[in-house]
Amino acid sequence: MKSVGEVMAIGRTFKEALQKGIRALDTGKRVGASKFEPKILTQRLVTPHPDRLAYVQYAIRQGHPIKQIAKMTSIDPWFLYQLKEMNDMQLELEKHPMESVPSEIVREAKRMGFSDGRLAGTWRLDGKGGGQEKVRHFRKKHKLKPVYKRVDTCAAEFESYTPYLYSTYEEEDEAAPTPKKKVIILGSGPNRIGQGIEFDYCCCHASYALREDGYESIMVNCNPETVSTDYDTSDRLYFEPLTLEDVFAICDHEASGGAEVGVIVQFGGQTPLNLSLPLKAAGVNIIGTSPESIDLAEDRKRFGKLLEDLDIPQAPGAMVTSPEAAVEAAKKIGFPVLVRPSYVLGGRAMVIAYDEDTIMQYMKQAVEYSQDRPILIDKFLEDAIEVDVDALSDGEDVVIGGIMQHIEEAGIHSGDSSCVLPAVDIPEPLLDRMREYAFKLARALKVIGLMNIQFAIPRSTMANHVGTAEAERRQHLAGSSGKVYVLEVNPRASRTVPYVSKATGVPMAKIAARLMTGRKLREFLPEFIEQGKDLDTGRCFYVKSPVFPWNKFPGVDTVLGPEMRSTGEVMGVADNFGEAFYKAQLSAGQKLPTQGTVFISVNDQDKPHVAEVAHRFADLGFKIVATHGTADLIETAGLTVDRVYKVKEGRPNPVDLIKAERIQLIVNTPHGPDPYFDEKAIRRAAVTNHIPTLTTLSAARAAADGIAALQRGEVRVQALQALHAERQTHA
Repeated sequence: MKSVGEVMAIGRTFKEALQKGIRALDTGKRVGASKFEPKILTQRLVTPHPDRLAYVQYAIRQGHPIKQIAKMTSIDPWFLYQLKEMNDMQLELEKHPMESVPSEIVREAKRMGFSDGRLAGTWRLDGKGGGQEKVRHFRKKHKLKPVYKRVDTCAAEFESYTPYLYSTYEEEDEAAPTPKKKVIILGSGPNRIGQGIEFDYCCCHASYALREDGYESIMVNCNPETVSTDYDTSDRLYFEPLTLEDVFAICDHEASGGAEVGVIVQFGGQTPLNLSLPLKAAGVNIIGTSPESIDLAEDRKRFGKLLEDLDIPQAPGAMVTSPEAAVEAAKKIGFPVLVRPSYVLGGRAMVIAYDEDTIMQYMKQAVEYSQDRPILIDKFLEDAIEVDVDALSDGEDVVIGGIMQHIEEAGIHSGDSSCVLPAVDIPEPLLDRMREYAFKLARALKVIGLMNIQFAIPRSTMANHVGTAEAERRQHLAGSSGKVYVLEVNPRASRTVPYVSKATGVPMAKIAARLMTGRKLREFLPEFIEQGKDLDTGRCFYVKSPVFPWNKFPGVDTVLGPEMRSTGEVMGVADNFGEAFYKAQLSAGQKLPTQGTVFISVNDQDKPHVAEVAHRFADLGFKIVATHGTADLIETAGLTVDRVYKVKEGRPNPVDLIKAERIQLIVNTPHGPDPYFDEKAIRRAAVTNHIPTLTTLSAARAAADGIAALQRGEVRVQALQALHAERQTHA
């Protein structure tokens, strides 16, 4: 199995359910933008592939016989004939412009699950502005509106109090909207890398809080795996795709009950966030942080101006819409640069570009994901520490939920980086500066609810080499200028909200939902506002570590970068950082060794600090193996090192030692494009042989702390409830 999520769609016919399911997948690609290669048609039909269904539809459109397709795909002919009927309807729609198409044909198409977006594409309305809106007005004019049917959760034995609802184009409506005050929560859709159950956690907690406060809570989601689609999570559940068409129809239908409807877009990740502006433009009441503030945080030009006005540093960046402009911007900013689409989550389609060719190649493909929105180009900070800050705000008061120090370097996606709460070695003046910036930004953006800020603290290469290695590292963190850069601000729930809530014992999502309905932060956290304190984590350290699917993709390079790859996460808790890190790594499936041999190979930028890391492992009783350049530095520090060749230089090399089970831990830090590609072989061999691999010196230091705790026998188990109770006792 290689999939990471799924959707469920309900319709009155297979065709309707299938088309709703396909658009619920939220791939980010424009309707009708799929490109097919006729040369590989046979291969795509014979071999199961993510694009197989699209190629089956393409083959039908090209006139291939159903029997032939059935033989090649082993798909039951009944399903193929259903697809053929959908194709026949597509051909019928193409015969008519929208102005003259018979309404009965459109009604039949909607019964088959054709979306407004697909109809707009069929009639070539997208290039004329507001294509979907024009189709919606056409439907309204001809009274083509969806009705909602109930899936009876009690099998008709007695009245169902928590009905599942789904749309279809028939006559009788079973939804019966109530006149109660109500709030619609938009879920996150299918689990995928970058947008998973952490957002479902927020949606569920919001629903619980709103029900407690007397609101009718209404959930819109299409993910059958999640708690938000359980029968008892909300008062009403719409099992529908999270698209503008489907969500607007639900809002319109619920408003017909006579009560004002508020919609929350903050808890479901990027999918509902992308709907905020078009929903507001269509007249929907978005509660919490305004769509304009959400858009301001995504618009690099306007957001850069805001940071300038607030006197907050930001890494150089630009917004571009063409390959030529992208190259010019990158030259001006200076390579390497981080290139990414706007309005995406999980580092989707991000790339670190070290040259012009990479940018040109990227820009050709970027339109699939960013569509009509610009591409963002930012200076890539290779030698910096990244910090995540979660905060609550009611538009006036602000409380910091947690300041999380990433264990990996900046440039690695925050979802792929282990992090620790509270921060372990960031100087207090820099923590205060981040708090100051968070307060400024929350008030400037008029955040009501949750907010996440990502900071980067550059290491100064000009620091004096004095004192202990740890003191030197702290001096590097502070830097000669003491600057803290804002990487991005997200006025929404982040993937760290469940982690911070469990570490602090404060239900941040519940409080945020109540703030969106007009309540004030002082009702819930008055002491933290008065004293200007962060939420308390007590005497413990809480380490979050990602879980990766490397064993499912044996040929994939395990080096981490700006595009998120992890599919889950774990948390380790202890009263010292080392033990907490070890617990998190063990839970994530990466068992750190307590003895044996560690292989070390680092990039030039890490070489000034490699001796300190090697000393840590040597003091723990490990033997050290290194490539020649790294070995020279370690030997200069007075340590014994066994030398090996690089993979491309000869044998014995690290891959040989890994296969011979002579290495128990790997520290391998790539930097720039050449080592990135050159050392794939080492990391692939490590995955195959289940050898823990650390790709940053920060992670290596944390691992050494964890191994030391394990050797001392300090690993203990404590219930989270007991830790929270202990903290309240001492409060």
